[in-house]
Amino acid sequence: MHAQASSHTTTMTERGSFALARCSCGWTGPARRSRDKARTDAAEHLRTSGS
Repeated sequence: MHAQASSHTTTMTERGSFALARCSCGWTGPARRSRDKARTDAAEHLRTSGS
């Protein structure tokens, strides 16, 4: 999954049963068992990044 806002590009990474959202700016969300929650973390980061 990719989402883009200005210079921020988010991706999803899986580690075992956990999903993490990451951004090209260096931000990493918390490990989540719910992929939907990890996607929500990424969307919230893009919304609040101000870029």
